[in-house]
Amino acid sequence: MDIRKTMIIKETIEADGVGEACDPITRVVAVAVIQNPFAGRFVEDLSPLFDIGGQLGERLMGDAVKMLAGPPVSYGKAAIVGVAGDLEHGGAMIHPKLGKPMRAAVGGGKALIPSNAKVAAAGVPIDLPLGHKDEAWSFDHFDTMTVMVADAPRPDEIVLCMAVSDGPRPHPRVGSGPITD
Repeated sequence: MDIRKTMIIKETIEADGVGEACDPITRVVAVAVIQNPFAGRFVEDLSPLFDIGGQLGERLMGDAVKMLAGPPVSYGKAAIVGVAGDLEHGGAMIHPKLGKPMRAAVGGGKALIPSNAKVAAAGVPIDLPLGHKDEAWSFDHFDTMTVMVADAPRPDEIVLCMAVSDGPRPHPRVGSGPITD
């Protein structure tokens, strides 16, 4: 695994979108920028990327959780693949093996980990989805955190993002599902 850099982004929300104060909500994203070993070529076996995703989860998720002000309740993951890569490279990073270390770090994780992946140029943001770690139908915890790295991904890189939050959206008023409309 060839890592160019890692980052931790911490955000504390103290008011909603219209300025109404709320209980502080901390969201943290651990980011790794790695060399894409398959950039520029089609490869059937993407399992080396499965392993890299799992290794990065083990390496970075504990640090992200430690930066929260409270216990983790929500999580999510995303990947941005540089333009010489393929969308499947991002999927290979975030799906088969990243979930286990993420769930271990948050102390649970009965619910699916929301995810997003795309192919893009350096500096393009991605909306990293968040959802409750144990209650898949907790609509109050459906959220996003927009993340970007100014100089990544380069065409032959992948940006892997793993997020945790210690709260729902500010002033949630939607509730829980399932909805039957």
